[in-house]
Amino acid sequence: MFSLRSISLIAAVGLFHFSAHANDTNDIKQQLATLKAQIAALEQRLADQEAATEKTAVAQAALQEKTAAASTDTGEAAEHNTDGISLGGAIRTNYSHTSYSDGNKNRGGDFAFDIFRLNLNGSIGDVLLNAEIRFFDYMTAVKYAYVGYQLTEDWQVQAGITQVPFGNWPYNSHNYFFSTNYYLGLEDDHDLGIMFKRQLADNWQLDLGFFKNDELGGVDGFVSSRADRYSYDIVGYRQGEDGIYDDPAQPLGEYNTFAGRFAYQLEHSSDFTTELGVSALAGGLHNGTARAGSYNAWALHLNSHYQRWNLQLQHGEYRYNLNDIDGNAIDQMAVGAYAFYDSIAAKAKTSTVNLAYSLPVEWGPVTGLQFYNNYGLIYDKSDNSRDTMMNVTGFSVAAGGLFTYFDLVHARNQPFVGGSIAGDSDETERRFNINIGYYF
Repeated sequence: MFSLRSISLIAAVGLFHFSAHANDTNDIKQQLATLKAQIAALEQRLADQEAATEKTAVAQAALQEKTAAASTDTGEAAEHNTDGISLGGAIRTNYSHTSYSDGNKNRGGDFAFDIFRLNLNGSIGDVLLNAEIRFFDYMTAVKYAYVGYQLTEDWQVQAGITQVPFGNWPYNSHNYFFSTNYYLGLEDDHDLGIMFKRQLADNWQLDLGFFKNDELGGVDGFVSSRADRYSYDIVGYRQGEDGIYDDPAQPLGEYNTFAGRFAYQLEHSSDFTTELGVSALAGGLHNGTARAGSYNAWALHLNSHYQRWNLQLQHGEYRYNLNDIDGNAIDQMAVGAYAFYDSIAAKAKTSTVNLAYSLPVEWGPVTGLQFYNNYGLIYDKSDNSRDTMMNVTGFSVAAGGLFTYFDLVHARNQPFVGGSIAGDSDETERRFNINIGYYF
């Protein structure tokens, strides 16, 4: 693009070239004088214009700098004086084809609504908020709801319904059904209390928590059903002729539980890390009027990432210590979750082995795949029931807001796969499951 200076010089040259052909020397001199005057005027106008432009640019730069500073101040004030809470959530549906339901097999499987959930996340001032509520056809449950504060660069405190620190974090699984530990209350469990988290720094992490009771208020919480919850918790014990799915005739509740989790990360190379850790928890059991017993659990875990591979190993043991009114040791406990009651052994060992491979792709909206095999075993049970086994082979698909699990489950004495952890079957059941979720 030509500038005003370029245009004036081109015009001057053109006029001079034209005038050079004139015969009258005086005319040429007069024309040159006139041309010089015009060039001088044009140059002055150009200089004035450039000065004005520079002045405007300086003024605009100063205004922008001031505006940016004002925006920063306003943003900080807004962050402190107005909430910064974001709303998200998910809608999920589920298809299943099972071996343990003749009706389901005859229909070619069933497709049903799973959940609608809402998530709140953000902060007001320096106080953090994180919460999730889930709406099912048959119940409504708060998964977690806590406030937090960043005490230091490394330490954060959380208070409310928060995750109990235990084992591989935050999940000891890759599939939709979690691991067998979830149904014991030892994976993705959330209770009411306070937790101090040292975030990963200097290659180690420490979580320490005190949980007053479970998320529904303990043994005498003011709820219509103690089974309407997301996390598995103890709600009673079994004896005599109690059925494994009966409402607990001898109610119990967890209380005053201390939990801790320590993890150290080894950095073998830039694309190879391994986390090694130990977890433990201990607390009391209350029957509504007095302390009825105690419980404890421990676990060792490994979580290794090598390039696109992830290996999770975990081994542990749990024990509920209490006697009935006749002084006999209790061998079976009642648990509650997802609007129904179930049972587990009062003591058992548990081991899990999980392997996954993540593959980034660009197939239209599909951006990622993860292939996995998760295996879990619960054994040496105090109620002498058969082992619980679950193996999940599948893959997940990420595509925009959609996230879908495709799982083929083989299991024995496993909840949601035709059995119970307190079951005594030697049959291996099968469930093919597709869970489709849209997250926003």
